[in-house]
Formats: sequence, structure tokens, C-alpha cells
Amino acid sequence: MTTVERNPKQAVPSRDLGFRKWRDRVFVWLFISSVLIGIAGLLTLLATVFLDGWSWLDWQFITSYSSRKPKDAGIFAALIGSLWMLGMTAVFTIPIGIGTAVYLEEFAGRGRVTRLIQINIANLAGVPSIIYGMLGLAVFVYFLNMGRSVAAGALTMTLLVLPVVIIASQEAIKAVPKSYRDAAYALGATRWQVVKTVVLPQAVPGMMSGIILALSRAIGESAPILIISSLVFLTFVPHNPGDRFTVLPLQIFTWMSLPQADFKAIASAGIILLLIVLLSMNGVAIFIRNKYQRKRE
Repeated sequence: MTTVERNPKQAVPSRDLGFRKWRDRVFVWLFISSVLIGIAGLLTLLATVFLDGWSWLDWQFITSYSSRKPKDAGIFAALIGSLWMLGMTAVFTIPIGIGTAVYLEEFAGRGRVTRLIQINIANLAGVPSIIYGMLGLAVFVYFLNMGRSVAAGALTMTLLVLPVVIIASQEAIKAVPKSYRDAAYALGATRWQVVKTVVLPQAVPGMMSGIILALSRAIGESAPILIISSLVFLTFVPHNPGDRFTVLPLQIFTWMSLPQADFKAIASAGIILLLIVLLSMNGVAIFIRNKYQRKRE
């Protein structure tokens, strides 16, 4: 019977092993503490907003127009303007973003032009939102003579969030197993049939995650709309894409800048309403994503 000799150099000294365990515990607690601090700050902020604004959030506040008198101020024009802009942004962004991702991943080659497009899309995702506002003002408002309308604002927000949708859709398409495509081709399907019946249904859950993030950013941005619209005290709501408009973040920002203390509480009520709209929109998108995910499984 032979015995295997153990090299003492390969053994880990108990002192080093104890130090490594202690170091791991320290880093784990640092990470946990960082997460807890962030959550505590968020909960504190939400609690402050709800305590200040809940008493002002009533039907009269939702259905009234903005006013320089706190008791008469409402958020109806900003709410309808946000819904208009969000809907039109989704109409422009979703087909363009998904179509671009499908073309780049399934139909375009792997040449220099494609790589250049990919690099520019990634760079555009990091451009500050105020730059898109200035671009929208120059191109849509003045050059295309669209005026300070809902359509100009929606197209500007489309430019802002389109890179996010394209990148997320590309990653969702890449995640579809290649064996699914090969099986479809083996059955005689064309490339478009493979994309339409195999790739897109499998990629929808991942695409919806990107769309949720993109539209959430669109509804919360105020800098581009401040340049495009610059209106806050509106006594009308947009009825078509060519009308003037304002949005919830811009209205909340304006109330917070006013000196009266009551406007701070009204701004908190506007934040609560914005959160309700945002969570409702995300809930619908998550429902659609989960529905397609269950079909895929």
C-alpha cells in the first residue's frame, strides 16, 4: 500500500486561512451596509414625500389646472401632457428600436460599418439628456418647423431612450439559443420566418425589460422638455400632437422653485402621482413580459 506524501508548500497555513475568512466577512458586511444605507435613504425620501403630499392628493388636485395660488393649483395639464408624450414616445421608440436590433443581429454583416454603428449606439446611450433637448430644439422645433408641440417633445425623447431599447433588444436576441434557429432552418423556414416565429417570441421578455427602463427614463426627464416646451402654468390640455404641452417632472420642478411653503407640499403630491403613473406603466409592461416568458417555457 502506497502513501501519497503531501507537499507542505501546498497546504494553506491556518493563520492565512483565518485572515482570508475575516477579510471576506468584512467585505460582505461592507456590501450589505452599502445596500442598507441606499434602501434607508430611499425609504426616508419616500416617507417624507408621502407625509408632505398625501393630504393634497385628491380629485380636485388631479382635475384642476396649474395656478399661482396653492389652494387652486392642480396637475391635470401636466398629467395629460405626460401621457401624450409617453404614448407617442412608445409608438416611435418600440418599432424603431426593435427593428434596428433585429437588423443588426440577424441581417447585417459583421463588417466595419456594422461595428461603427454599434459603437455609436453605445456612445449615444451615455450622452447627457440636455444635449438631446438642444438637438430636438434645433431639428424638430426650428428646422422641421414642428413648433413646441407634443410631437417635437416625443421625438426628442425617442432620440434619448432609443439607444437603451436597441442595446437591450440586441442582448435579448443574442440570448436566443442558436439551436432554435438551426432547427427552424432545417424545417425549411426562411430567415424572416425564423426571426418572426422563433427569435422574436423568445426575445420579447428581454426586450420588455429594456423598454421598461427606457420609458421610465422618458417619463422622468425634465431637462429636454424644459427646452422644448418651457410651459408650466397651462390652462388647457393637448388634443393632438401639434398642441403645446407640459409634463409632470417640469411642473414638479417649477413648484419646488416657488417660495411659498404650500407649493412644496403640492410638489410632493405631484411626485406621488408621477410614481403611480410610473408603477402602473411598469406593471403593464411586466405583465406582458411575464406572459411571453410563460409561453416560452
